[in-house]
Amino acid sequence: MRTALQALIVAAGLALAAPVAAEDLLLHGGPIYTGDAVVQALAVKDGKVAYVGGIEAARAAAPGARDIDLKGAAAYPGFVDSHAHLAGIGFREMTLNLEGTESIEALVARLNAWAADNPGSDVISGAGWIETHWPEKRFPSRADLDRAAPDRPVVLTRADGHALVANTAMLKLAGITAQTAAPAGGQILKDAKGEPDGMLIDNAMALVRAKVPPPSAAAQAEAVRRGARVYASRGWTGLHDMSVGADEVAIQQDLAARGELPVRIDNYMSQAAAQKVLAEGPSQDPTGLVRVRGVKLFMDGALGSRGAALLAPYSDAEGTGLIVTPRETVDAILAKARKSGAQMAVHAIGDRGNRVILDAYQQAFADDPAALKAARWRVEHAQIVAPEDLPRFAQMGVVASMQPSHAIGDLYFAPARLGPERLKGAYAWESLLKSGAVVAGGSDAPVEKGDPLVEFYAAAYRHDLKGFAGPDWHLDEAVTRAQALEMLTRGSAYAGFRETELGRLAVGRDADISVFSVDLMSAPFADIAKAHAVMTIVGGKVVYQAAP
Repeated sequence: MRTALQALIVAAGLALAAPVAAEDLLLHGGPIYTGDAVVQALAVKDGKVAYVGGIEAARAAAPGARDIDLKGAAAYPGFVDSHAHLAGIGFREMTLNLEGTESIEALVARLNAWAADNPGSDVISGAGWIETHWPEKRFPSRADLDRAAPDRPVVLTRADGHALVANTAMLKLAGITAQTAAPAGGQILKDAKGEPDGMLIDNAMALVRAKVPPPSAAAQAEAVRRGARVYASRGWTGLHDMSVGADEVAIQQDLAARGELPVRIDNYMSQAAAQKVLAEGPSQDPTGLVRVRGVKLFMDGALGSRGAALLAPYSDAEGTGLIVTPRETVDAILAKARKSGAQMAVHAIGDRGNRVILDAYQQAFADDPAALKAARWRVEHAQIVAPEDLPRFAQMGVVASMQPSHAIGDLYFAPARLGPERLKGAYAWESLLKSGAVVAGGSDAPVEKGDPLVEFYAAAYRHDLKGFAGPDWHLDEAVTRAQALEMLTRGSAYAGFRETELGRLAVGRDADISVFSVDLMSAPFADIAKAHAVMTIVGGKVVYQAAP
């Protein structure tokens, strides 16, 4: 008998494909990187790696296995995105997607076209714009949006998710006027006349989001389904899903129970949905594909919208950013997490934000520092860290969960925001690794595209996708290709307490394998940026295969 949730999922079109079954597999015909060596062949039996080595011995280890000739493609331990937002990735496909918008005029044109194609009185929601490349050299404003949609409320969120622009109709619906006070940890930007200009930063975004109708259960289910399929098609075998609600976990579990979830998911609940994991600790569903590991909090805002909390003022504007969650609130949650074993994952971008959360972690385990190392609490992003704080990650056992693609997007504006001295601790992957810290690689999609090849390229090359990097961009912080691979495989596995199952291709481990069209360990970087996923295998199931 179907549950109500199952009925919604089927109605959303999630049951179009039959569940994928595990198969015995034989991979050969291209380099196979196990994480320890490069081998000729790999055998999979009962969802586990049965053999790695020569082709004839591999055949004997899995007789009758499906023969997969890689035809020169390269196989790796499954790539896992250590920081993404699964439903957001799906909703990006379902709403006004403003990625790649090249100017305010282009944004206005896209909004106008969307409004025309989607008539009605509903709020128009979109996301993905970023102004750092725009010729106008400014944020969009409510006046810009009013030109395209003067009569319908509009909310367009910046790519980083830490700022939005609303039109006049939306501000009116939310009751925001010149007299409206910004909430703690937020800003309402004003025009020359002292009126709200439409830009809301960090906690101030809640003023308009409270007036945006939540997605239906069917739409939420469709977003999770789409996000998971997109990720499998890009070569990810799993992700750490951040700021998750209970409804989304239920959708994931239902998909997994019916054999229709193509990737593994480790969930870190939003503050609003954290009560159960804070009381009971981590859990997993019967399939083992869906786990609830801990809680995601926000310490500060983002660099692009100048909400990242800095120790000294921004170099290109007044202010030092925003602490968006009071320290006393953070401390209370950390105490509960320590008691239950819930794993903490806290967003911190600025050097002040990172210092505050490192201090909070240290205080939470002041009586037993060794227990902090065992807890593997995480800092999400760790983008700008004061040089004196860099060694603290390794000393305290805190995982640096970092997204390499942020560095190749931010290189256009971070030098102006930070100045040359602070760049020494920005996106400092190599320094953190050299200090002994664990760095787990991810993407922060839908803030970024969510492509494992882009993340590998950014980590090992530290240039934008056109091959550009400024003279002050500290290319010495790029990592080796072997380190980049480890960040996206072993690092992610360790960060999610899966290092005995995932992160390497060894006999007895889960057969999670990412296959890409080029050899990441030797191909020119320009070729990596243009490559694609060929096959994705999760627990011995081929969950994605590119068309020939």
